[in-house]
Amino acid sequence: MTPESSIPAAIETRDTVILGSGCSGLTAAIYAARSNLKPLVLEGHEPGGQLSITTLVENFPGWPEGIQGPELIENMKQQATRFGAELRMAHLSSAEFTPGGPIKLNIGGEIVHTRTLIIASGASARWLNLPSEQALIGHGVSSCATCDGFFASGKDIAVIGGGDSAMEEALFLTRFASKVTLINRTEKFRASPIMLERAQAHDKIHFLHNTIVEEVLGVEEKDVKGLRLKNRANGDESTLPVSFMFLGIGHEPNAKAFAGMMDLDDDGYILCKDDVYCTKNGEILPGVFACGDIKDRKYRQAITAAGSGCMAALEVEKYLEEHGR
Repeated sequence: MTPESSIPAAIETRDTVILGSGCSGLTAAIYAARSNLKPLVLEGHEPGGQLSITTLVENFPGWPEGIQGPELIENMKQQATRFGAELRMAHLSSAEFTPGGPIKLNIGGEIVHTRTLIIASGASARWLNLPSEQALIGHGVSSCATCDGFFASGKDIAVIGGGDSAMEEALFLTRFASKVTLINRTEKFRASPIMLERAQAHDKIHFLHNTIVEEVLGVEEKDVKGLRLKNRANGDESTLPVSFMFLGIGHEPNAKAFAGMMDLDDDGYILCKDDVYCTKNGEILPGVFACGDIKDRKYRQAITAAGSGCMAALEVEKYLEEHGR
């Protein structure tokens, strides 16, 4: 072996790496690729994000008849790769931010260096993790009232949860549903007093306390027909006829890998300065950006995620220009 051959090859430093392949990550990829940044997109543990488990999307501009969520994601992937984005079925193991040096990413044992990083890994809905529930996601089981509330028009529905998220979902759904049954697993609610009072004052909202869902009925028909319930206080079982079940037990931001490395709020969402700049102790982390549901606990819509993905990519381009790319 010659001395030259024993020297390890230098690791190529990419212009940008994007974590996540939902609406925000793929929009960032489209913009970054069109700027000739050749982004590497890591699809993560939920390729396509929340849209990959959504059926008909009717509120994304440009599709007057609506479009299936997985089809919208596939279109975005094709658009991104057309301009030079590289999609890889992988997820981040760890990251290292070195002042004055490249960002180092451990991707399943492979080390990747990049000048910038866009975190678009989203927030995962919390589910009951029942087999019947999972089988009916997109067929009457939903974690997004804003997205799917219209489809519940004139129907009896159920909302699961006892916090502010559940109250907000239940109140929103009264615009469409004929009856909303709010199912809480304990006797007391975690919701703030004002949100609970609003829900209790609404004549369309009914409450079941100390109750858990044992099974979502309608798997064979691929359509929710009802819920098999169990009262935790006395063990009694019952069936509640409903056509929709909405989960109102919150979301889990996929930012655990960055705990201690950047500023997160109490629930684990990334805190940003000027919309997309990640910070640590309130100071901007050079070259690190976030977009989509990983930082947005308020709107959580495909169109807002796409918009923030665009913003992150434009800021990346500006950052690289300012730092002598």
